[in-house]
Amino acid sequence: MAEATAEEPWPVRVVSQKIGAWIGRLGWVWVDGQVAQITRRPGTSTVFITLRDPSADLSLTLTTNRDVLDSGAPNLDNGARIVAHAKPDFYPGRGTLSLRADEIRQVGIGELLARIEQLKKHLAAEGLFDPTRKRRPPFLPRRIGLVTGRASAAERDVLTNARRRWPAIDFRVINVAVQGATAVPEMINALRLLDADDTIDVIVLARGGGSTEDLLPFSDEALCRAVFACRTPVVSAVGHEEDTPLVDYVADARASTPTDAAKRLVPDLRDELRLIDQARYRLRRALKHTIDREQHRLDGIRSRPSLAKPHAMLDQHQTDVANLRDRAARCLRHRLDRADDGLNHTTARLRALSPAATMQRGYAIVQRADGSVVRAPAEVAAGDPLRIRLAGGEIHATVSEEDA
Repeated sequence: MAEATAEEPWPVRVVSQKIGAWIGRLGWVWVDGQVAQITRRPGTSTVFITLRDPSADLSLTLTTNRDVLDSGAPNLDNGARIVAHAKPDFYPGRGTLSLRADEIRQVGIGELLARIEQLKKHLAAEGLFDPTRKRRPPFLPRRIGLVTGRASAAERDVLTNARRRWPAIDFRVINVAVQGATAVPEMINALRLLDADDTIDVIVLARGGGSTEDLLPFSDEALCRAVFACRTPVVSAVGHEEDTPLVDYVADARASTPTDAAKRLVPDLRDELRLIDQARYRLRRALKHTIDREQHRLDGIRSRPSLAKPHAMLDQHQTDVANLRDRAARCLRHRLDRADDGLNHTTARLRALSPAATMQRGYAIVQRADGSVVRAPAEVAAGDPLRIRLAGGEIHATVSEEDA
């Protein structure tokens, strides 16, 4: 058949046939899902099952024969997990798609636990459980985001215990389904809303105890990855101490119960006030000890002679200076006296040896005109001028021929 155009469009029946043919090419497949609703209409052997994806808000209609359902899953109820061998069918009359199953198997708890264990190994290998990436919740969060069931005991435990410990704590609570077919999508959406809220410092994912089947949503891969993707620290408070769904390993912190989560999230105001009082007491005691120690040290410094009697040291130094000045004066006088005595002795010796002293006794010094001393008559000739020095003065004379 030619391609459809605006001038030659295909009729609805042709389009419906082509859709049915294309869907029919998928053939028989095994599909895994959670039963959201079972409808057994009286007077017909056909059973209608709404099969929902546990990790997404998606569902398909599954039809099967009552005998097929009774043989494979006779006690099937809402919320159960099944594996069905089905083929997709397109119904042209209503334009709807459904799965037609010829075999249905209810997934037992043992198989679910095996799947969870396999998923645990897979997520651990990817690093979702790595302790190094976990963030510590703040000591006192400004606001806490709480994801839990509506009017549940878990919600009451978290709010009551947290406000009992710290009355001013603020919460943003988002109520979701915590079990059943819609639990995982609702919890993932709540996590995204709280993670996008800048006023939220920590998120708590809380649920009370339950059977293994009830806690299955908290081991869902999509929920684990949503917790891992959160920028805000996430605290898991699911079930009791012995319950360990996979979200416990991914979360930044795990609380054994919702009550334990409240204790982990906020400090006890009474304990903190007591710690403050103890710290203030220790601070006062340490301060008093320091002041006393410094006072003793200051008293010791003040008791030293240099501060207790500062004039005594000055008086001693003044006495020492006076003594040194006296010694210096005595030494100087002694040296001057010795020098004066020596000078007098030298002067006396000079006077005794001086020619002037000799001349005082009647001697004279005869000198030629050039000042040289005449020691012998042969040193002069007749007519040489002479200067005769006497004690009382000088006499100028000339050598006579007879003297020469």
